Amino acid sequence: MIIGINVAAAVRQPRTGVEEYTYQLVKHLTMLPEAREHRFLLYSPTAVLAKINQSGNPFDFPLPSNFEIKILRWPLPFLWTQIRLAWEMFVRSPEILFIPVHVLPFFAPKNSIATIHGLEYEFWPQNYSFWRRFYLRWSTKSASSRVKKIIAISENTRQDLIKLYEVKAEKIYTVHHGISLHRPESAGRQADRPENLKNLSTDSSKAAMPRPYLLYIGRLETKKNIQGILEAYKILKERYKIPHELILAGMPGYGYRDLNLPAQNRPFFKNGLLVGDAEKPDIKELGYVDNDLKWRLLFNADIFLFPSFYEGFGLPVLEAQAAGVPVVTSFGSCLPEIAGQGALFINPQNSVQIAEAVRRLIDDKILRDRLIQLGYENAKKFNWEKCARETLKIVAGS
Repeated sequence: MIIGINVAAAVRQPRTGVEEYTYQLVKHLTMLPEAREHRFLLYSPTAVLAKINQSGNPFDFPLPSNFEIKILRWPLPFLWTQIRLAWEMFVRSPEILFIPVHVLPFFAPKNSIATIHGLEYEFWPQNYSFWRRFYLRWSTKSASSRVKKIIAISENTRQDLIKLYEVKAEKIYTVHHGISLHRPESAGRQADRPENLKNLSTDSSKAAMPRPYLLYIGRLETKKNIQGILEAYKILKERYKIPHELILAGMPGYGYRDLNLPAQNRPFFKNGLLVGDAEKPDIKELGYVDNDLKWRLLFNADIFLFPSFYEGFGLPVLEAQAAGVPVVTSFGSCLPEIAGQGALFINPQNSVQIAEAVRRLIDDKILRDRLIQLGYENAKKFNWEKCARETLKIVAGS
């Protein structure tokens, strides 16, 4: 069977969210023995040409002989999916087209499958620009009505599609993301047990990281409730006098300029070490961090904060659990489904409740250790190989 996949997101940098999902999915599909029965055409825009190595592979993992990169040249930085990929589908359509993101080209095979990552814009429209909201609603509704099957990344998203867009339940399959635990070189090589995860740092990495600190990783935008984190942190400093710093790692997003972030709160990294000034504010904004630094931050964090208003999946929660960090997150959307019992759940609209959850984890070692253990066990249920295998079964079964 010939299966076409739009891999444009997988070769995009930096990889966050749907980019990481597409990359990991393609990577693990290449490792599945059952994938050898099929031929895969990986469609990519012209921009990937600069990344192709001598073997014609734009990825940092080998492509088996049954995986072929198809560069679809297009002179513009936009409309590649709706014009160039659509034309390819019109003249040389594969038996099945799989779209890891929800945007389906105007022309697509009748056996098309799309992954839908969430309907956050329907529940929190104020956190999106008008045009962004309009585009997301149009493209998601269009894909939902035209594809043969839909892959939802959480059961919560599946139920949202049924209730809001009246998609038939039998058309939607839930396939969770995976997680790839990454240990930075500076984190040592101790045994893979939860009681050792907090001790993975070497002396040099401890010196490189501020301690102790609360951590958030994700886009700095309104829908992620960064303002709620800042308000909770203010309560923790003023009312409970906690010694912790607050580290915010992620690129600016919608509403970033409206956040009450303190001025001059950006430290910088040099040779992999955090360079800071003790006189600067306790809140440090790092911007985008690469994979190695992200995991160093996770392994050394005291508490991970993720009080998002709404999520399609919430991968950072699982990454924190895998690193042995106690998590404070929201009780709404998919987050209880993903976090399991390994988190303290709060109302994201109540900054006092966020602060109280953090204080409990600082003061109550028994609770803290229990959440670390439960979170660690929960994170082991999610892996990319399982995600790829379940996805292939749905796609190839069309």
